[in-house]
Amino acid sequence: MTHPLLPPNLSAQDHRRRFHAMLKPSGAQCNLDCTYCFYLHKEGLLHQPRAPRMSDQVLEQHIRQYIEAQNSDQVVFSWQGGEPTLMGLSFFRKVVEFQRLYRKAGQRIENDLQTNGVLLDDEWCRFLKEEGFLVGLSIDGPAHLHDRYRVNKAGRPTFAKVLDAARRLHRHQVAFSALCVVNNANAEEPLAVYRFLRDEIRPRMIQFIPGMEKQEFFNTAPQHWDAGSLPPEDSPEALPGSAGSAVAEWSVSPQQWGKFLTDVWDEWVSCDYGKVHVDQFENVLSMLLGKGSQQCVTAQFCGKAIAVEHNGDVYSCDHFVYPEFKIGNILKDHEGSLAFSDRQMKFGFDKSRNLPRKCQECPYLRLCWGHCPKDRFLKTTDGEVGLHYLCHGLQHFYRHVIETCDRLGSRH
Repeated sequence: MTHPLLPPNLSAQDHRRRFHAMLKPSGAQCNLDCTYCFYLHKEGLLHQPRAPRMSDQVLEQHIRQYIEAQNSDQVVFSWQGGEPTLMGLSFFRKVVEFQRLYRKAGQRIENDLQTNGVLLDDEWCRFLKEEGFLVGLSIDGPAHLHDRYRVNKAGRPTFAKVLDAARRLHRHQVAFSALCVVNNANAEEPLAVYRFLRDEIRPRMIQFIPGMEKQEFFNTAPQHWDAGSLPPEDSPEALPGSAGSAVAEWSVSPQQWGKFLTDVWDEWVSCDYGKVHVDQFENVLSMLLGKGSQQCVTAQFCGKAIAVEHNGDVYSCDHFVYPEFKIGNILKDHEGSLAFSDRQMKFGFDKSRNLPRKCQECPYLRLCWGHCPKDRFLKTTDGEVGLHYLCHGLQHFYRHVIETCDRLGSRH
């Protein structure tokens, strides 16, 4: 009988034996109080201590098991939160020590760190540069848009500190990307947001993610909704701000998301193609060229990106950190065995298995695959459940991209 903490048997040719883990070393704890945060409430939901901290034991077990379970010459560690910099530099110095201890011969270890930037001082930046960390900096556009929802615990603006962090990262030559949550406010100014990020922040890559959550996200797990209460796609309840809306009021609407992407796409194609990296656009082009999805949300299958909490608990996905989707703990079972368990495999395959007929017959199916299951809380006009909240906006964007590519292709 195999010991539960031994790694699964790996074949060098088995590409399925690769997975990604998002680490939450400080749990849901954060030094900001962003209105739209999808993770702050986990502190109560998961009954976390007041100041969650990943122990050295859990840290070492994760690094050892994560490396053992990979058959790639490159292993990427992702540190998120909450706010991971609350762990302090001493914690991350242990991270790189353990990584050097357990790294396999010829294996390249990389780290990325998603942060609000508030605690990034010169000492932090020197460490990040020396150890080659890629930083993700959360920023939602110019001050009047960023400060709409990204505030501190006292409800005060944070833009000045984030701008200072961006400048400090540049000064220390730390590679970083900008992560912009598109919500109901900044969605109204797509070009202002894009041009600010491109010209003022100047990150290595710009990442746009849609900000939206179902009303009861703080206590109800995705796919555990009352199916009878899900609104039809064309109903007022399917839009933010309406009476009885299914989504939080700060959510970007499907129409806003589609227009935001197409407006920025047009600017990018006209001025910045090949010079500015925008993950949404490079992903859709990769799929159109038959190179596959670069993002889990548009892949045919998911389940290869687990979340590991501060105490070693493992969840099916960063957006499914709910008791219903806990698959184990790395102090009891090997992380690789959990990542490739039958339960987790089913979670991943269900992404395309459970699509409504509207998705199956959609001309953009292979660019979308129903998008993230977390947000499939609408009914189709035929009454089928499982339609993604942003469907109309995504269709608008895909149609526009294909028209653009066809038009450009006809010129050559």
